[in-house]
Amino acid sequence: MSRTRLHPAALLALTISAALPAPALAHIVNGEAVGFVSGFLHPVSGWDHIIAMVAVGLWGAQLGRPAIWVLPVTFPLVMSVGGFLGLIGLRVPGGEIAIALSGLCLGAAVALSWRPPLAIAAVLVGLFGLFHGYAHGVELPPGQNALLYSLGFVLATGMLHATGVAIGLVHRWPWGRWALRAAGVAIGCGGAVFLWSALA
Repeated sequence: MSRTRLHPAALLALTISAALPAPALAHIVNGEAVGFVSGFLHPVSGWDHIIAMVAVGLWGAQLGRPAIWVLPVTFPLVMSVGGFLGLIGLRVPGGEIAIALSGLCLGAAVALSWRPPLAIAAVLVGLFGLFHGYAHGVELPPGQNALLYSLGFVLATGMLHATGVAIGLVHRWPWGRWALRAAGVAIGCGGAVFLWSALA
């Protein structure tokens, strides 16, 4: 009877894969901040972040130039400041409530097609960005690479904004304007649910 022999490279690969600790992937699955990948995944791991960030893009597209780029740039810039505050351990109270309010308020702005002066819209978006950034920052465990993690969540946020802007371009057509308002209602309702949870 002949024996099947493993190639040395295959044997080495099997040995290494068996030796690798399985819990290493749990950091990403559980939403912990471990480097660039988990920083990137953090904004997309919770609907409270997703709806607010997409709403920024929707609202910017709805308002047109220059808001279409001012709002999606303002949010991550101020969010970086909030992330830094979280990273250095500064306590910012009311973070969960503010994040829930961001979905509610930004959804309402889109649903009502609210057109405030650009400065007011930017300040509102920036304020919410501060709290979202803080929430990301406090998730960084001691000893991890804060810069790579921060780059990850800023990039993911930018992509969510770009998604909102791309969807929001349908406002050019009458049916698109109604679709955007309906999306705003859905986002606002989501924010209301998160607010209820935060207050409970």
